[in-house]
Amino acid sequence: MAKIKASDILKGAKLFVEKHNHEILTAIGIGGMLTTTVLAVKATPKALARIEHKKLEENKAKLTPVEVVKETWKEYIPAAITGTVSTACLIGACSVSTRRTAALATAYKISETALHEYKEQVIETIGETKEQQIREKVAKERVENNPVKSGDVIVTNKGETLCYDSISGRYFKSDIDRIKKIANELNRRMLTDAFGYVSVNEFYDELGLDGIGVGDDLGWNVSSGLIDIELSSCLTPDDQPCVAINFVIVPKYDYSSFS
Repeated sequence: MAKIKASDILKGAKLFVEKHNHEILTAIGIGGMLTTTVLAVKATPKALARIEHKKLEENKAKLTPVEVVKETWKEYIPAAITGTVSTACLIGACSVSTRRTAALATAYKISETALHEYKEQVIETIGETKEQQIREKVAKERVENNPVKSGDVIVTNKGETLCYDSISGRYFKSDIDRIKKIANELNRRMLTDAFGYVSVNEFYDELGLDGIGVGDDLGWNVSSGLIDIELSSCLTPDDQPCVAINFVIVPKYDYSSFS
């Protein structure tokens, strides 16, 4: 049986802390705030006792605010230290979260750029017709890998054409002209609106679909590119005509920052 080295244990612990430092700092911060409250509550009776003792000693009916602070501040030192450390942990957790978000956005931008460049080279090499055929084949495989079930089709009352959304993987009934009109309307909104961006969930709302969990975090803006949809015709495994919806410009994670 192989022996476990102390260095391996330390290395593993270091990796664990680096991976979960946001969660650890948040947990410490919340726990520290609760501890601060408990310590402050426990210190209050002692502080009140010191005030009463001082009033008897000085033969006063009431102490001034300065005298109260001078007499009781030592009782609250543990609570103050714990509160300071807890605040630092929560600020640290927020900083880690911000850095992770920035890193994710950067990685997403690199991937998006690489995909766009690759697509341009594919079209230049094999031509638009063959690229279209490849795109339709990919759409067909997506539909085949996610077969439609009658109970899973969302009826939007906005068309009778079976559609497949490549982002959420959902089937729904709609109309091709209506989908194109929605994309154009949202693009018009982006161009005329003061903010100049649209989220994925806004697109789904116009289609008559419920939003998805990350739908408010993904979207398009006038700087990175408007909504440009691709509609590919294919057949489902049970030979139903289906229109697969894909996006030429994929929604961005940091769409509202215009970076």
